[in-house]
Amino acid sequence: MTTEVRPEITAVAACCPTAELPQASEAIDHAASLFKALSDPTRLRILRAISDVKELCECNIVPAFGLSQPTISYHLKVLREAGLVRSERRGQWVYHTVNQSTLLGAVRHLAEVAQ
Repeated sequence: MTTEVRPEITAVAACCPTAELPQASEAIDHAASLFKALSDPTRLRILRAISDVKELCECNIVPAFGLSQPTISYHLKVLREAGLVRSERRGQWVYHTVNQSTLLGAVRHLAEVAQ
């Protein structure tokens, strides 16, 4: 003979009051893409180098970092797609500037999280 034991389910009190969690939004998705672009040390170094001189030609970035031109182009593409860098072709070279408003937006997102 078998005896079936059924556990009694009772309501458990929450450990803390329920808070509304932020829902996914375009702003959060954009912030995530910014932070993903900034998560690579080479991209941070490139961004810093461009920021230091206000405008930097790709022909100066390649030898300064000791990386191949395709590698530098890839990193610049990621920064450009995230909106962190603006690029302008002049003749055969491309000149890059930091998009200050996008970079400050990333800082704002971090400041909101810290509140």
